[in-house]
Order: sequence, then structure tokens, then C-alpha cells
Amino acid sequence: MIGRLRRFLFPTGNPSKIRRYGPWAMVMAVPVFLLLAIPPAWEYSNTASFCGTTCHTMPPEYNTYLVSPHARVPCVDCHIGRDWIARQAIRKSEHVTLIYKTITGDYEYPIRVGSMRPARETCERCHYPQKFSDDSLRVIYRYDDSEENLPYQIYLLMHTGGGSQREGLGRGIHWHIENKIEFIATDPEQQDIPWVRVQYADGSTDVFVSLDATIDTSNLDQYDLKEMDCITCHNRISHLIPPPRTLVDTALFRGDLPADIPYIRARAVEILSLTEEDAVQQALTDLRAYYQEEYPDFYAQNQEKVESAIELIGQIYENNTYPEQELNWQTHPNNIGHRDSPGCFRCHDGKHFNTEGEAIRLECNLCHSIPQIVRPGVIEPLMPLTTGLQPASHFDTTWIAQHHLAIDGTCANCHTMENAGGTTDTSFCSNSGCHGVDWRYAGFDAPALAAALGLDQGPETPPVAVEVPEGETITYQQLQPVLEAACSQCHGAAPIKGLRVTTYEGLMAGSENGPVIVPGSPEESKIIAVLEGGHFAKLTDEQMAWLRQWIADGAPESLE
Repeated sequence: MIGRLRRFLFPTGNPSKIRRYGPWAMVMAVPVFLLLAIPPAWEYSNTASFCGTTCHTMPPEYNTYLVSPHARVPCVDCHIGRDWIARQAIRKSEHVTLIYKTITGDYEYPIRVGSMRPARETCERCHYPQKFSDDSLRVIYRYDDSEENLPYQIYLLMHTGGGSQREGLGRGIHWHIENKIEFIATDPEQQDIPWVRVQYADGSTDVFVSLDATIDTSNLDQYDLKEMDCITCHNRISHLIPPPRTLVDTALFRGDLPADIPYIRARAVEILSLTEEDAVQQALTDLRAYYQEEYPDFYAQNQEKVESAIELIGQIYENNTYPEQELNWQTHPNNIGHRDSPGCFRCHDGKHFNTEGEAIRLECNLCHSIPQIVRPGVIEPLMPLTTGLQPASHFDTTWIAQHHLAIDGTCANCHTMENAGGTTDTSFCSNSGCHGVDWRYAGFDAPALAAALGLDQGPETPPVAVEVPEGETITYQQLQPVLEAACSQCHGAAPIKGLRVTTYEGLMAGSENGPVIVPGSPEESKIIAVLEGGHFAKLTDEQMAWLRQWIADGAPESLE
């Protein structure tokens, strides 16, 4: 072999120039070819089209990627990571097994990612977690299940936050990234998180353990400790298959699905919620028969529109369901949100307690405002914003799960209460965005709870009356029940701004800004000006008259 190679490169005798230099030209052409071919081949192997259509058999991932926020971010940036080319080549060589599995068809369905580069090396090259993001308004367009498919909007103010606590920031959703949070998950999808450790900005730590934890907390070394990062929540940001209601509402909002077809929203969601392809095809056939039998006049006049709608529903199913890969919208949990998957409620479920008996807060306002549902005909919707001026009870770490037990007349000081616990959206307390949803991952079914407690039409609490014999002076002792009922939530045992009105001494001492009562002069008393100026607490006209008279009489504590 070596002799043949020597004769090929060094021919004997009197060879021609082609014979003499040809072999060397061929040898030199090899590295030149490699130098010219490798760069474009390397570049092509890093493209999304190569990953999605050439190398892997994964249409769901590729199709969802193309319509994701990261559609212009190459797959390799997340799955290989940006680095020195040699390191990238080594990491990519580890994926050679995927080529073999593509050729042999030896895939395990549904496809799940085996490894990802750390978010510090991928997400944070573009997204800087220490940057503080202001609150941002989200408008979610929805349609109801009525015959008219009536539209409505959900307004949410998202508290993205972030930033550094030393700069007076470090709050909101991205607080979770600014602070070190470690956790133990008992499943590969990280849906069951029984143990959480938080390290605060001052270096102190706190450990929260779920009430139904099955792990051995006395021997944590046996578990894989994870640190929370971007992917802990944004796990489907590039490969999300929306739930049926979102797919249908989007089609209605865009006008692809005609909203004037009776019950089209409810029927489409029902069909897209099916998981078997044969069942879906049968349901589409039944949908055509439904309109022919139940709405014969409408179908006769709008046959083409109905048929197009049925065809579109079938197309939506095909674009978002892959039976051959055992994949649909339910396969991969989406950790953003908390309705279709545990998401935030993996930890914020009101069941993770520390040794002090405090829970990881189950509180909507931590991440977003209370959802404002706007129905047709509402011209100027108002969104309630949190100011921090809340009763002490509202800061309880399980307030959301417990607040139905505390409903009484004092709630009306801050909130409208018509149909409290209902879903008519006629008041703050009848919010369908809250009470119309089964929050199963937080441990409570809001609609069932409202029905069980009879909160749909709760009786109003009558205002507290003051019994004053004719001709006698009103005293604080007689007025105290009025102040207790109307003001104690904020100015009781845990007084806001230092003003406690539930004791005579506290009321006369005033707030941190000075006295609020000037005996003998209602007009100079700040409490009168505040209450009449539109304060949260609302006294009846009769109660305000008693308060004015009490101050005018010198604000006595008692008749003794």
C-alpha cells in the first residue's frame, strides 16, 4: 500500500508534467475543498430549516417555532449554545444519535427535549434579567359560548418588574430571577415541586415545604437541586400549541371564523378538545348536520360560510395536533400562567409553608392586576390598580384562598359588591375572570365554591346605627361601632399611616401626618374632609351627621 502511494506521488522514469504534478494537485485540492466546503456546510447545519426539515423528523416543533416569538433565533442558539466553534462542534457531535434515529425511525413519542444549555448562556445573551421592566397592559380577546358568540376583552396589567433591590427595584415577576431560588422537582417536567429555598438580597434564606410533600426532607442530598431560571417558566416559548379556546378565539378575532354562525365558538372548542382523529372527523360531520337540522334557514342562506367554517376547524386541528407523534396541546405543560397547567401554582398554591407558618403567597396582585372583564357596550372600562393601602388581612399569604370567608359590609369601603361571588361582572366582587374559572391547580373550584357558599346574591349588611337618646350628647363610645365596622380593616389593630380609629386614644392622637380631629370644629377636622372627599370608607349620610355632631360637641369619650 505504501509502495503504491510512493509510486503514485513519485513516478519513475521520465513522466509527463501532468503525471508528475497531477497527484500533488489532487492532494492539495483535498484541503482546499474542505476549506471551501466546510464553512457553508457548517452554516447550513446551524439553520432552523436544517434542524426542522433535514436532520430531525419533528414537524410539530418546527411548525410552532416558525410562528413563535423566537422565529428568527436559530435552534442551535438554545440547543447548542453560542460558543467557540470547537466547543459547538463537540456539542453537535453528541447529537449524531439523532441522525441515526431519524434513519431508523427509532423515536420515542412524544418527543421531549433531553438537554438544554443553561439560560445564563442562551436567554440572557439577549434578555438582561437585571433590567427593570415597567408594568405593561395586556388585552386578551375572547368570545363567550352564547348563540351570538359575543366578544369580550380581558385587561391585565402585568407586573414584569425585575431590576436590583439595591436600586429600589427587585420586584414583580422577574424578582424570581434577581434572587436565587432553588427547588426540588419530583418529575422530569418539573410540575411537582414540593421543596423551595429562597435566598433574599440580604443573604438570608427561607425554606418552604409543601403540605403534601413526599420527599425525605432530612436527606436532601439524594435529590437533584435545580436553580430557577428563565426556562423554569418560559419552557414553551418557542414551541407552544395553544389550547382550543385560544385557537378558536384567535380565529374569531381575525375574522377567519365568522362570528355570526350560531354557537360556532362553543362547538369549535368542543371539537378541538377531542384527542382522537376519527372522533374529530365524526364531530365535523355532525356539526354540518347540526346546522342543517337546528338552523335550516341559516344553513340554506349561508351554506358556503358554514362549510368554510367547518373546513377551517378541521385545518386548525391538523395544524395543532399530531396523532402520529402522540402530541397535542395537552402533551407539554406550559408553565406561563396557571390555568391549563400548574405553572405559577407549582409553588404559589398556598400549600408551601416555612417553619414560621408562612406560605409562599397565593396572591394575584404579585404578578398582575385583578383581571378586568369588559363586555359589549362598555364605553370606558376602569381597571382597579393596587396602591398598597390594604387592610392587614389582605397581606395574609393565603388571602386569595381565604377571602370568601371574610366577606362582610366593610368590603364595600373599597370595592363594589353587587352579586358578590358571582360572574356577572357588574361589580368588583362579581368578576367572571376570577369566579368563573376552576382554579384546580390552586386547590379551589371558584364556580363550585360560589354556589356552595350561596355567594351569588349575598344579602347586604345593614349600616350600623347609633342609639342616642333625644337631647343627649353623642359620645365616642356610641360612635365607635360605626368606625369599627367601616374603618377597622385599614385603621384597626394594624393601622395604615399610624391612624387607629377603633380606640379613642388612637383617634385623638391622629396619624403620622398630624391630628385628624379638632374638637369643636368639624370643618377643621381632617377626618371630615377626607371622608367627604371620596375616601375608600363610605359612611352613610346619617353616620356622617353623627360624626360631625360628635366633633362639634367637643368629641367627648363618654358622658362621665
